[in-house]
Amino acid sequence: MEELIQFDKHLLLMLNGSDSVFLDYVVMTLTNAKTWIPLYLALFYVVIKSNMTKKDILFVVAAAGLCVLCAGGFDDSIVKPLVARWRPTHDPQIGMLIDTVDNYRGGNYGFFSAHASNTFSIALFFSLLMRRRWLVVTLVCYSLVNCWTRLYLGVHYPGDITVGLIWGSIVGYCIYRLYCKITIPAVYSERLCFVPIVVFLLTIVFALCRGCYMACV
Repeated sequence: MEELIQFDKHLLLMLNGSDSVFLDYVVMTLTNAKTWIPLYLALFYVVIKSNMTKKDILFVVAAAGLCVLCAGGFDDSIVKPLVARWRPTHDPQIGMLIDTVDNYRGGNYGFFSAHASNTFSIALFFSLLMRRRWLVVTLVCYSLVNCWTRLYLGVHYPGDITVGLIWGSIVGYCIYRLYCKITIPAVYSERLCFVPIVVFLLTIVFALCRGCYMACV
């Protein structure tokens, strides 16, 4: 176990940070939950346009909320305090070696990653719900981009991310199965599902532009 922990720390130091101010601000933009609000609204738009009744829409929204509650809420309120594994930025052994951005260090404990579990539970739930290939690719990329930002910023070990993704996949799948027992999923057209794909790409462009601007200021 000790060898695995040391490997986790060594791998993080390889993935953490860079000498690029541009990349620093791109990552800080992408790791911010507010940046992804347009993507969530785009998914909500597709749900509204594809479901016939308010009740059907409410079921989807409730399921998505349950994903976040079970994935991130369980982690933050129970697992992190119970396991009490230091974030890399607070770890007495390697904390001073972590390359931080704007001194961002996160909370004390980091096992496991709520970013990973939250984003992947949402990604898997909507992938199973809408079942459109390019949307699935987009949502997986959305989750993995969020995971990468946490490694870049040094606030999670790769092991934290891995466990977060596993837990998020379990939650997303279970919530989807529960949703299917309550109601019949709507049919989501490929045309409508391109809306969140475009919004995702625009979000990436926004982060790149903001990175350019902040690097030049």
